[in-house]
Order: sequence, then C-alpha cells, then structure tokens
Amino acid sequence: MSAASCLRSEDQFLCSICLDVFTDPVSTPCGHNFCKNCITENWNINDQYLCPMCKTVFHTKPELHINTLLNEVVSQFRQEAQQKASSSSSEQQTAKPGEVPCDVCTGTKLKALKSCLVCLTSYCETHLELHLTVSGLKRHQLMDPVENLEDRMCMKHDKPLELFCKTDQTCVCMLCSVLDHKTHEFVPLKEEYEGKKAELGKTEAEIQQMIQKRELKIQEIKQSVDLSKEDADREIAEGVQVFTALKESVERSLNELIETNEEKQRTTEKQAEDLIKELEQEISELKKRSSEVEELSRSEDHLHLLQNFPSLKAAPPTKDWTEVSVRPPSYEGTVVRAVTQLEETLSKEMKKLFEAELKRVQQYAVDVTLDPDTANPHLILSDDEKRVNCGDVVKNLPDSPKRFTRYVSVLGKQSFSSGRFYFEVQVKEKTDWALGVVRESIKRKGEITLRPQDGFWTICLRNGNEYKARNSPSVRLSLKSQPQKVGVFVDYEEGLVSFYDVDAAALIYSFTGCSFTGKLYPYFNPCINDDGKNSAPLIICPVNQTA
Repeated sequence: MSAASCLRSEDQFLCSICLDVFTDPVSTPCGHNFCKNCITENWNINDQYLCPMCKTVFHTKPELHINTLLNEVVSQFRQEAQQKASSSSSEQQTAKPGEVPCDVCTGTKLKALKSCLVCLTSYCETHLELHLTVSGLKRHQLMDPVENLEDRMCMKHDKPLELFCKTDQTCVCMLCSVLDHKTHEFVPLKEEYEGKKAELGKTEAEIQQMIQKRELKIQEIKQSVDLSKEDADREIAEGVQVFTALKESVERSLNELIETNEEKQRTTEKQAEDLIKELEQEISELKKRSSEVEELSRSEDHLHLLQNFPSLKAAPPTKDWTEVSVRPPSYEGTVVRAVTQLEETLSKEMKKLFEAELKRVQQYAVDVTLDPDTANPHLILSDDEKRVNCGDVVKNLPDSPKRFTRYVSVLGKQSFSSGRFYFEVQVKEKTDWALGVVRESIKRKGEITLRPQDGFWTICLRNGNEYKARNSPSVRLSLKSQPQKVGVFVDYEEGLVSFYDVDAAALIYSFTGCSFTGKLYPYFNPCINDDGKNSAPLIICPVNQTA
C-alpha cells in the first residue's frame, strides 16, 4: 500500500473536536476517542458532561486515562508521515529567509505551501496532504502561508478568530460572541472581509487617482520649468545678440572716432612739418648770405667789395610767410555724431526686440467682449459687443452694483485670475480714451481715481496729444508716434501689465511689481463725445500676430 493511500485511510486518527491528529488520546466510557486537552476543555465550558460524538450524558465527570494502544498507533502514524516528509524533502524547497517554514517539519524546515486557519499551522507539500485528502480536514480554511498564526487566535479563549463584531469593530471567536458580545451584531470574517476589501478597492482607486493627479502635477511643474528654461535661454540669446551688436557698434564707432581724429592730427602734423622744413631751408640760405655779407663787409679790398656788392646787397629770394599758418582742425561734434550713430543702432536693435516681444505676448491673445451690465448709460455698444463710444443720450438702464454711473466706462465680460492674457484695442481718430485692466472690487459709483492702489492699471490719452500712465503719481509718456492700435498684456503671477503700440511694435509703458488679488477685468473708457471731436469708438480687434 502506498503512503498516500495509507494516509487516506486514517480518518480514525483525527480528533472530532480539533480535527487534527490525536495528541494524548483518551477514551470516554461510551467508547469514543478525543485529545485529552480537547475533551477536558469541552467539559470545562459546558454545564454537563456529554460525549461530543454520541451526545451521551455522564452524571459525573469520567476519569480519563490515555489510551496507550491508540497512542502507540498514532505515534507510529506520525513516524510514517515524518518518514514520508523526510523522503520527499529533497524534492521540495527548503524555506529561505523571509519565507514561511512548515511548522510540522523537524530538522530542516521546508517551505510552507499553505497555512490552516483552523489548525493555526503552516504546512509543506507533504504535511499538507492530510488537509487535501481527509474529509474532516478538507473543511478547514486554507490560505497562502503566513507567519504568526497565533495572532489569529483569541487571546482570551484560545479559539480561532472566526467572527467580526460590527458593534465593536473587532475580530472575535465563537465563545466571544456568546460570552462577551451577546447583544452585538456579528458577521462571518469572510463577509466583513469582502466588504472591507471592496472599501480598500475604492481607497486604492482613490489613491491611484491621487497619484495620477500628482504625477500629472509633476509633469506640469517640469513642463513649466522647461518652458521657463526655454524662455530664459531665448532671452539670454537675444540679450547676447543685442549687446554683442551694441558692443561691436561701440567699438567700431570708437575706433572710427579715434582714427578720424588721429588722421586729422597726422594731416596737421604733416602740413606743419612741410612748412617747417621749407622755413628751415630759407633760414639756411639766409644764414649763408648773412655770412657772405658779413665777410664782405670786413674786406679791406676795395676792388673785391665793389665787384661782389651787386650780388650780396639784397637778401636772397624767399617766400612771403605773412599769411601762412597752421590752423588746427575742428574736433567739435565728432563724439556727438558717434553717439548719435549709436543711438540709431540702439533704436534699430530695440525695435527688433520689441517686435519679438510683441510677437510672443500676442500668443496669449484672448477673445474679449464688452459687458452691457457694467456699461455707463451714456455708452453705445455694438451688437457684437466689440465697439463702444459715448453718445449724447442717456439710456434708461436698471442700476446695479456692477454698472458705472459717473464715468463713461465699461468692463469686459471675461475675467482672469491666473496666467497670461492679451487683447488689442483700436484707438484711431480719438482725442481722449483710457484702457487697461481693473480689479473686480473697484469703485463704480461717484468719483473714481484711476490708480493701482484703487485697483486700476491704465494708460490714457487727453486732449489729443497728452499720453499718461495712471500710476501714483501719473507718468507723462513721450511717444514718437500716436498709437492707432494698443495691445494690453497681463502676466498675473508676475504682476505685470504692459501696453504696446501694435503698429510701431513699440512698448508704451509697463506696470511692474503689481499685487493682483481676485479677478481682473479688461477696462474701456472711450471718454465723452466732445461735440463729435471724440465720437470714434474704441474697437476690440482680432489679434493678427506680427510676421
């Protein structure tokens, strides 16, 4: 008979209470066998002494003695099982550090395949066979091997934790449910396990969603850093290009200035040298004639003096030096002209920079429309809410906290509380206007001061030629040309509001270091009609990015 078939025929070696192989088997007067400790505890917790198998009641507690024959058979059975385990141990894996060992193996511990929640024991392949073949043990609950199975026993009653007390939210044994939690609500561990497992599934899904959101946020932050680096590199490259060109221009202008002045000086020196040489030649001739005259004048030879007198009586022919002079060249204006050329070069480079900057900010163009609910009753808005001008007739409109009542102003419908945005407004043929952005909480009734501390970041035109940035105090702007179309750019986080002359691709003015809180709205003020002189509308234009 094979070992497996032998094991399968040994149901008689199992205690009907613990469903495990007998330990110190004893026999009751009715002839049934149990582990001595199992039957003793059974009788200790019951009011009467009865046989768990046949329910025979004993009026007095029977005196129990170990069944020596059965004990010897059980011992032999254990030895045979151990021998089989030893013979197959070479084919099974030895438990490694971190793996659960078999609790039954003696000597070399083999790797456990399953743990029994009833026996609170972990079994290798060989010792697990009983639980797979013996009918009583088949009912035991097996699970993947775990350590510390004693933690699955009730500390008070030494019974398996099989129930979950929903009242106290704790695991209990069968005795706990009868003795300590009588009125509580219980469910099997498996039922509570399924519920909690479902909750964990939801928690896991929520955690995964949180992880995904944070991973996306990391990507967003990295992309922001990458974009920042691209912007920084671009600005540095442009700066290097511009300042290199300026440096070369300065060096070139300086070299030209030095060369021009040095050439003038060389020309002057050459002219002087030629004149001095000519004068020195005449001096030499004159000195020679002077010597001859002096020598002749000392002669005592009458005939000699008279013969040579005609040739020496007059000075040798010389140049008339009266009007001859060396006039220093004019150096005035050379530095001014050089600086003027630099200004022209700088102006060209600045124009290139502003064109590039305007092209970049135009990428943040947004569609802005006028909000009729905020418009002063004097204002006339187009049907598409893109044009506004001041009329002579006051419309009968319902007053509201949003509406401007004294100043002929109107806000855009769109609000912005983060990021960057840009829009363009045509101001052509107007003599007065104001544009910019405002905080949502600005004053809209009565006297209003357009300044940053009151929530206004604007520029304006007055009297057809007076441009101002409404700062604190106002800044008068000197513009080379009158803007026909004004671009407004806002970087919320940077605290920046910039105004551009779109056609000239020039910066008009920038508010920097602004402190923005809450929503910002585009602001438009076409100013009063002024008897038709300022009747042209402010027009919100589509943004055509510069080439």
